[in-house]
Amino acid sequence: MNILVTGGAGFIGSNFIYYQLEKHPKDKIICLDALTYAGNLDSLKRALSEPNVTFVKGDIADRQCVNTLFENHKPDIVVNFAAESHVDRSIENPQLFLQTNIMGTQVLLDGCRKYGITRFHQVGTDEVYGDLPLDRTDLFFTEQTPIHTSSPYSASKAAADLLVLAYYRTFKTPVSISRCSNNYGPYHFPEKLIPLMISRALHDQSLPVYGKGENVRDWLYVKDHCAAIDLVMRHGRVGEVYNIGGHNERSNLEVVKTILKELDKPQSLITYVTDRPGHDLRYAIDPTKIHDELGWLPETSFDEGIKKTVRWYKENRSWWQSILDGEYRNYYDKMYGDR
Repeated sequence: MNILVTGGAGFIGSNFIYYQLEKHPKDKIICLDALTYAGNLDSLKRALSEPNVTFVKGDIADRQCVNTLFENHKPDIVVNFAAESHVDRSIENPQLFLQTNIMGTQVLLDGCRKYGITRFHQVGTDEVYGDLPLDRTDLFFTEQTPIHTSSPYSASKAAADLLVLAYYRTFKTPVSISRCSNNYGPYHFPEKLIPLMISRALHDQSLPVYGKGENVRDWLYVKDHCAAIDLVMRHGRVGEVYNIGGHNERSNLEVVKTILKELDKPQSLITYVTDRPGHDLRYAIDPTKIHDELGWLPETSFDEGIKKTVRWYKENRSWWQSILDGEYRNYYDKMYGDR
């Protein structure tokens, strides 16, 4: 099959491409990425050496670019990872999130309608459900939990999900949606919590924690997430939403302390900073549906996953250091500038 992966130079997208190469080596992969601040072509260095991987620089909101790609590569499946995804940035510039996350999704859906596909899979987030109280550990997000967004980011992702489902109902576009909990692992852009804490701790810098660090997230190792998406896009029911959770709930403070322990760094590096506006208290996903229908369960415990992640960042300093230095933005020009 020909699989179009949008946002494939980002964190989860790049891991998904490597997963596909490992599990389905005969499939052809077309990666479309605009290489904005979080898109890093260096993350795909190994993948781009494979003959069945093609990279196209472009914006999912650019209709001409998307239509040309469909005409040239004729994808069977489209997996949409492309999104602005950082909550803090959405508070600073909401319009950018609406343009990419909503209008970009619509352009892709129109391409699917015009040229035909067997599946359009939208990679969503549990943040569309809002949050849960800290004192009700018996409550979890299910696929029937009402949408209740807290930030411009989550609102834009919720709107995209609703648009995807509308195309299914109105135009019979074969779609599916997955909503995941917080991912972590290799190639995670170092402004996010776990890679930020690892990189700063390795430099013996202070580790900024919002509020008291009480906010709880359900952590999912990225390879487990990729396995779940692969199952949904190939075998999941059309028109359905599947929640993907890690069964690994930790407070932000617990996460930071675990990282410090793994790196043998003192807790005195932790500093508490003013909480961000509308900071959700707790996310927790019930993945019963994907387990019952497709047999998926996460294989990686948080303790095991954080060891793998810390080891990867220690062994790949040049990758994240080039991001902190801003040099990664030159990688595309070095690779493709003369082509």
